[in-house]
Amino acid sequence: MSLTPLYIDMDGRRVLIVGSGTVGRRRAERFLKAGAEVAVIGTSEIEGTIPAREDDLEYWVDWADLIVAASPDGDLNERVTELAGGKLINRADDPSRGNVVVPATFNIGEVSVSIFTGTKSPLMARYLRERIQEAISPQDLLMIEVQDRARRILMGEAGDHRKRRRILYEISEDPWVREMIEGGDLDGAVERAEIIIRERLGCCR
Repeated sequence: MSLTPLYIDMDGRRVLIVGSGTVGRRRAERFLKAGAEVAVIGTSEIEGTIPAREDDLEYWVDWADLIVAASPDGDLNERVTELAGGKLINRADDPSRGNVVVPATFNIGEVSVSIFTGTKSPLMARYLRERIQEAISPQDLLMIEVQDRARRILMGEAGDHRKRRRILYEISEDPWVREMIEGGDLDGAVERAEIIIRERLGCCR
């Protein structure tokens, strides 16, 4: 497999989940949360999804934009894979048989982190997740907010992307901005960022 990480807008996309066990349920809930329309072929219903029948497998595979084969029945997963052809398919039982991997993902504020160990160690993926979660501080999340607001101002005021980048870097390193963020003063940090922008652009916003 030659993989590259991507984030895909799933709003309105159609997802077929084959298998309603722990993995299938987790995948279904994940795609529902992302705004997808989800159909599930399985022995138990999952709230918010479309119940589908294995007898109509060909129809549902054709219907779907993305397919997740997560059945405990390996033969069924193989059949789904064959029917999928060149469609996007995640094989929960054997990622090498699919062309999409659904990695371990978590969110802290506006930060989204996905971890994939190349199928070598799901246990280490969980361990790394815990370490990354510990490394991201509340101050990091506040700095993201400051950078977002500063970037929005600069997008309207500074046409040169290199100049915008230099100013954003200066804001991130500014001692006063950092001191306010350490104290949880988001409004003060944003105000200081705006002062830096006015000084560097020579405008009076």
